[in-house]
Amino acid sequence: MNASKYYDGFGRQLLDGVSNARMLLYLVNPYESSFEKLEDVPDYQSQVWLSFFVLILLENAILYAKKESSFRLNDHVNSLSHWILQETGRILFRGAEYYLYISIYEKFRLWELAWDSPWTWWATAIGVDFCYYWVHRANHEVLFLWSHHQVHHSSEEFNLVVGLRQSILQQWCSFMFYLPLALFIPPSHFVAHHQFNLIYQLWIHTTVIEDLGPLELIFNTPKHHRVHHGCNLYCLDTNYGGVLIVWDRLFGTFATERPKEKIIYGLVVSPESYEPLYLQVFYALGMIRNSLSMSNLSDKLAVYWKGPSWKPGLPRLGLDEFKVNVTSRIKYDPVIPTWQSCYILFHFCLVLYAHSHLYDHSIEAHKYLTGAMIVNNVAALTTIGLLFDRSRIAGLLELARCCAYLYFLRDQQSQLVSYVYALSCCIWICDIVKSKVAAKAAKE
Repeated sequence: MNASKYYDGFGRQLLDGVSNARMLLYLVNPYESSFEKLEDVPDYQSQVWLSFFVLILLENAILYAKKESSFRLNDHVNSLSHWILQETGRILFRGAEYYLYISIYEKFRLWELAWDSPWTWWATAIGVDFCYYWVHRANHEVLFLWSHHQVHHSSEEFNLVVGLRQSILQQWCSFMFYLPLALFIPPSHFVAHHQFNLIYQLWIHTTVIEDLGPLELIFNTPKHHRVHHGCNLYCLDTNYGGVLIVWDRLFGTFATERPKEKIIYGLVVSPESYEPLYLQVFYALGMIRNSLSMSNLSDKLAVYWKGPSWKPGLPRLGLDEFKVNVTSRIKYDPVIPTWQSCYILFHFCLVLYAHSHLYDHSIEAHKYLTGAMIVNNVAALTTIGLLFDRSRIAGLLELARCCAYLYFLRDQQSQLVSYVYALSCCIWICDIVKSKVAAKAAKE
């Protein structure tokens, strides 16, 4: 993650200056991040969030100074909404997705590597990254997997916060690709390196860092990952690597950035919505409809395991001449009143605050409160997305959410928070009444 860069008016910037020093030691020192027991492996992903949010602020400051800002409140909040949904599932399951890996290792392992050997550490790092390449490639080349992974590509921007935009079911759908490692890699090493591999990939979602010289030959960098996130024809199905880009060079999926062709980010056909639950499932619903429309059973099943561009009579991944060649895009960016933007920002901060409490293990003793917080968070993220979409029912749903919060959680939260929700109810009642009066006046 140590990358220096130049930008007009500010000079040299060193990204590791805002990183947590202890985390960097963990990432580079095998002796500091090797564990005998699985339960001793830290939750590195939760430890890195504060440092990463500082990087997000730094990135936005740099882009603003260069007059290249890609900040849009709707897009940033939407990416963070997906992160909250995905993290909520990860916290609740508490590593349950590793159960099959652990079972295979305990019953069928072929070789027991020493947990305290640096060679085991490095073998795990390379093995996890190799498997990630095939995980990622399958996520793009198998429609069932792509229907979940597309969430990560659904933003029309490319910045650090996009790195947090993930599918709720992504991990559960991709985990089988790592299972061969269970034949010889200890679970404690795998769980640690699986986290390291994903943490590394957060920083490569940026346009601030242009070129890292010789490092571009070996490592996955922002320059390579920009191509991967493009929906230009030459960008599709390329640069799948996690930490290392050598896998793409070896297996023929590497593509270089074309300086004269502006990269267009997002899906080939972008959904016009900021409602996170809809964005999580809309592609899967379309996949099911497409399967049902096929005339025979073979094609119905082929829809799920062949590529997103496949059609009957074409190769598994389709043909370039039948793919949409995106060369320009008008970004989906509905304008909402300033007071609604302020309201959204404030309530989103409340959601973030509530979400941060889920990392506290002591909250398990208060299952009712935890469940109510999660339901309120999901409802809030949904109504926030609908407000960004200028949905006609958004205000009514937000009023219902605030009323429900006051009814079910008024005794569990501070008096100040209750006052905030009471005021929010008044705001939406006034807005709904105002809208009804305006609509009635327009008819007359």
